[in-house]
Amino acid sequence: MRVDKNDLLLYAVTDRQWLGNASLAEQLDEAIHAGVTVVQLREKELDFDAFVSLGKELQAVAKRHRVPFIINDAVDVALALDADGVHVGQSDMQAEDVRSRIGEEKILGVSAHSVEEALAAERNGADYLGVGAIYGTATKLDVDTLSIETLQQICQAVSIPVVGIGGIAEGNILNLKGSGIDGVAVVSAIFAQPDITAAVKRLRPLAEAMVQS
Repeated sequence: MRVDKNDLLLYAVTDRQWLGNASLAEQLDEAIHAGVTVVQLREKELDFDAFVSLGKELQAVAKRHRVPFIINDAVDVALALDADGVHVGQSDMQAEDVRSRIGEEKILGVSAHSVEEALAAERNGADYLGVGAIYGTATKLDVDTLSIETLQQICQAVSIPVVGIGGIAEGNILNLKGSGIDGVAVVSAIFAQPDITAAVKRLRPLAEAMVQS
């Protein structure tokens, strides 16, 4: 399964800090039903067994809705789950090494912060790029923001789809119109909202409007 750029339109990245009374699987089911097009399970604290166990729950939800299910960073977990793909950052495994481990049929996403990193990722087997942080974000404090101009330059430099990430929300998503990106990855704009269904139903048409030239 390699990625279709249409699947990247509204990319949900999980975060358990806003669970409340619902499980992450329940939140995810609600988000996908409302219009999310791809899911990334991101976990920095869980050990392998707990990560795989949670992954099985969420993977079942994603499969039921027929949306791609991607694991952040943990290639061993992705392989154990036979997930649809993996997303890695610049400080994680090299893209070419990840590609050699997951095979040619799985989705490989790579984070990029410059044209040089984007071109290297594409050359080394990435199917799409996650580019940011576009705006300041509380979910990743160790990344700098980059300009819309740099985002445009990256989109123009590569032939693979580009997803914007970092602080993207209802109030700023349309600022990215014309940048060339194919979708947006969001965390708090979905999972921190009191009504996930309503939040996604507002975000989805905004994302569709954003990608129209």
